[in-house]
Amino acid sequence: MTKKTKETYLSLRKEAVLNVPKYVPGKTTSQIAEEYGFNPETVIKLNSNENPLGASGASIRAIQKAAQNASLYPTADATDLRKALMKHTGFSFENIVASGPGMDSLIDAVNQLFVGAGDEVLIPVPTFTYYGISAIGFGGVPVYVNLNEADYSLDVDKILSAVTEKTKIIWLCSPNNPTGNVIDAETIRFLAEETGAILFIDEAYVDFSTKGSLSALVNEYENIIIGRTFSKAFGLAGARLGYLIAPEWIVSDLLRILPPFAVSVLAEAAAIAVLEDTDYLEAGVSMVQSQRPLLIENISKKTPYRAYPSESNFFIVDVSPQTAREAVDYFLKNGILIRSCDSFENIGKNTVRITIGTPEMNQKVLKTFETFGSIS
Repeated sequence: MTKKTKETYLSLRKEAVLNVPKYVPGKTTSQIAEEYGFNPETVIKLNSNENPLGASGASIRAIQKAAQNASLYPTADATDLRKALMKHTGFSFENIVASGPGMDSLIDAVNQLFVGAGDEVLIPVPTFTYYGISAIGFGGVPVYVNLNEADYSLDVDKILSAVTEKTKIIWLCSPNNPTGNVIDAETIRFLAEETGAILFIDEAYVDFSTKGSLSALVNEYENIIIGRTFSKAFGLAGARLGYLIAPEWIVSDLLRILPPFAVSVLAEAAAIAVLEDTDYLEAGVSMVQSQRPLLIENISKKTPYRAYPSESNFFIVDVSPQTAREAVDYFLKNGILIRSCDSFENIGKNTVRITIGTPEMNQKVLKTFETFGSIS
């Protein structure tokens, strides 16, 4: 029998997978420390919107205790976490699904549930790039609709004009990553009623917003899904855990296709513990909400650059006439990691995104912007 070559099997791959673009993450502290010769402990990491306060002590203790049961399977659907989320969200058990890794797994599951070959998903841009990456993997076609150029607000007329009979999902992020602005409830109601699509509202950063959540709309409409994560305000980015609030019929269908045991005993224990650690959550949110306007205002006043208002734990800065890459490189040389936005659709080559850190971190960010501006 003749041994077959690799080329024999390449044709077995799904064609859609060949079109999937790579996701561009922010670099880790260890990567930058190795590349630039820094001591990792001195690097200020403000490029991935993580919690600068570190993990909750309650979560760490819960992980240590749960490690004793690491040899055992968790429940297939993270039952205990879903029960804890009932208390946290006010929704019933049948309206909640939790899974891992992160909200990304739930984005995949929603695309898997609704999107097939040739189906379209609408994505206002710039926004989180994984919505489109995931859809392409299931044979879907991302249709990008530009946000308003002046302030990155949502253009409802553009959304409606882009809807076709092939539109399955409209992906919305509020507060939006990377721009930090929010969508109001009346806009969501209008889109829910005027389109026949599923509306997925990514609220990964909602805890930092003064405008509140849109989750109550799940009780009004059968086509609205709210996505949440433990990676940001809850300080568990490394635990990789997300959850959805959705109508019962959607939750039931998602539980059919999500892999069982997707939430480890360690992640589940950490999440349940941090949900009860209200002091930790309040401290992080209060820090962001107090530091955010000061940092944005000072950059806009004391440097040549425009910092945009935000309802999240990050904000964007237009560093024109310099490029985002030049800004990122300059900050790296000063031991600070910030994010270039040039991998996002419809934002150009001159915008950076900065996570809001501790007051001490933010002072270093401001001073670095001032010196960067002085050499332009």
